[in-house]
Amino acid sequence: MNKAGYTLIIGLGQTGLSCARYLKKQGVLFAVTDTRPTPPGLEELAKFAPETPTCFGEVSEALIQEANQLIVSPGVSLKIPAIAQALSQGKSVIGDIELFARQVKASVVGITGANGKSTVTTLVGEMAKKAGVKTVVAGNIGTPILEVEAEQAELFVLELSSFQLETTYSLKLQAATILNISEDHMDRYATMQEYIDAKQRIYQHAKVAVYNRDDSATLPTKPFTNYRSFAVDAPQSNYEYGIIIHQGKRYLARGKELLIAEAELSLQGYHNVLNALASLALGEAIGLPLTAMLNVLKSFKGLRHRCELVECYQGISWYNDSKATNVGAAIAAIKSLATPNKKDILLIAGGLGKGADFLPLRPVVEQQVKLLILLGKDRDKIKAACGPNVLSVEVDSLATAIAVAEKYAQAEDKVLLSPACASFDMFKDFNDRGETFVKLVRQRINDNKAVVA
Repeated sequence: MNKAGYTLIIGLGQTGLSCARYLKKQGVLFAVTDTRPTPPGLEELAKFAPETPTCFGEVSEALIQEANQLIVSPGVSLKIPAIAQALSQGKSVIGDIELFARQVKASVVGITGANGKSTVTTLVGEMAKKAGVKTVVAGNIGTPILEVEAEQAELFVLELSSFQLETTYSLKLQAATILNISEDHMDRYATMQEYIDAKQRIYQHAKVAVYNRDDSATLPTKPFTNYRSFAVDAPQSNYEYGIIIHQGKRYLARGKELLIAEAELSLQGYHNVLNALASLALGEAIGLPLTAMLNVLKSFKGLRHRCELVECYQGISWYNDSKATNVGAAIAAIKSLATPNKKDILLIAGGLGKGADFLPLRPVVEQQVKLLILLGKDRDKIKAACGPNVLSVEVDSLATAIAVAEKYAQAEDKVLLSPACASFDMFKDFNDRGETFVKLVRQRINDNKAVVA
């Protein structure tokens, strides 16, 4: 393809397809390449842009060299030699968020972190809607940003992954946060610092930085005069959100101002208290009224596949936390369900570890987990990391894992699917894994009820 001035989309998929539609509407000449011989979205591309030059089965180095701009999908590593060379030559290498950033007029809030991104993004979005603000929630959650109906939007609340931030340069955020940092995507990043650096890009052009006081990696590396922070300790100024104990009750607070009793939060658990505090800090930073924010915190029921109570039968509670695709998320889930000084959790874990270090699981598993049920490609790594003092069973399917859990569980126990791994070795994605778990649990419980009847 020798036409000058074209843009090359690398990676078709959902995001790549949204970029193709966007470029087509803008009248921009583009081509598409993907390592997969028949990538998802190929039929759809043929419908609206049948004349598009394509190269599938490999990333075309020739197309990369000829293009004047590359649009890289989040799932594609910038370390692919031809892409790395283009970057070193000063070629424009961007993503869908950067395309959005170049044309957006409304205010934007950006949220990243290893865990809790979707919950906080949704909470802030709901708070803004409750306040009467025309709000769009998008990014790494649901519909790609270039495909949302956004003409009337006054505010965008974006969940942003480290992969998306790598190719974003000019996004001006009214408020930005890194909620937390724990090891993730070590199959993509050479070091933990490289991962942190990608996350830190969210603060590039932010007016207000919101960080986690208990996690130094979330503190902006560039100086900020306008900031908010959150943690579960007592806040010391009006720029800080935290917990104050008043008359024996725990309250979420800003400075010395008590905002809401922890017991009034619809979402319970340590990690959800932090999510609520971060949401309040972000909402206040963009001028949302306190009443609207508190009403949402009292009523928001949470997202699917995040420590979701599926069923309680014969005193055994079954929880779906399929979204826990890294070690930090699994630890947070275990802690949120833990009973002090009691091992009452049967943990189903395993899958694709993404190069993670599973050793941080050991203390909480030793203290709280009655039985560790392991499946998936990297189950042996989790077993080795958790050590010989943890009772464990290895299985080959989620159905068998559920059967084993049912056999060992007793009244007041909790069966928790919190894999600490990605799902792609056995399932389409974490949604598929979670839906399969829910279906199998309910089916088994219904079968048991039928036998009893």
